[in-house]
Amino acid sequence: MDSDRGTRREYLSFLLRLWRVNVEGAPVWRASLQRPGAADQQAFADLDELLDFLRAEIGDMEAGQTAEREVPM
Repeated sequence: MDSDRGTRREYLSFLLRLWRVNVEGAPVWRASLQRPGAADQQAFADLDELLDFLRAEIGDMEAGQTAEREVPM
């Protein structure tokens, strides 16, 4: 892995924004994530969507790292 910009990611970084809105009289948390240096944002209607997205991102990382670890030592 290249020390600056390797193909394997060892961490994730996002700017997280959270705010609360009323939906049919009930408070609901909304969220958005933005990668550093990126102009676009990923929006989430609720915290469950946010967590599903983060779990998928982490799962993608683990799948890539697992594939690398399958090489016998």
